[in-house]
Amino acid sequence: METEDIFKKMKQVMDKSIDHVLHEFSTLHTGKANASMVESVTVDVYGSSMKLRDVAAITTPDSRTIQIQPWDKSTAAPIEKALIDAKLGITPIVTGELIRMPIPELSGERREELCKMAQGYAEQGRIGIRASRKEAMDGLKVAQKDGLPEDDYKRSEKEVQKSTDDAVNRINHALSSKEEDLRQV
Repeated sequence: METEDIFKKMKQVMDKSIDHVLHEFSTLHTGKANASMVESVTVDVYGSSMKLRDVAAITTPDSRTIQIQPWDKSTAAPIEKALIDAKLGITPIVTGELIRMPIPELSGERREELCKMAQGYAEQGRIGIRASRKEAMDGLKVAQKDGLPEDDYKRSEKEVQKSTDDAVNRINHALSSKEEDLRQV
């Protein structure tokens, strides 16, 4: 395996880990309404499970409210049930064909709980990055046995470590800004 292939694969896996962490961070609400908090909730409609974003329009008319307008009025009840089952800590209010979700103020205890969740997501991302690093290092060792010069091996080893450090720093930076956002009253 060529070193370029090793780096390409490692980069893809690291980018996926970072993207996953950032997506998980977007689901943690900071007391501000955000459509991403509910758009991936699974709703049982039409005999199958669908994402909420596929069966309704999700808007945020103000910073404290999420508004959901089903495209089919008959799906309002299953959407309400799905939102309750999702245990988001927000009670949906159904008014005719509109579903409103008022975002409550976060207590200090809840803020710390959300920070711990964010730290867990970040650690999962770092684990994925370290696994990618190990895979790349193993690939380099195989390439060295197959005739990769020692200088190229050492240079590649440093490059793998630099990529790993960069990816971990991106996650740490995202974590610190998310924690700052969560702790802001």
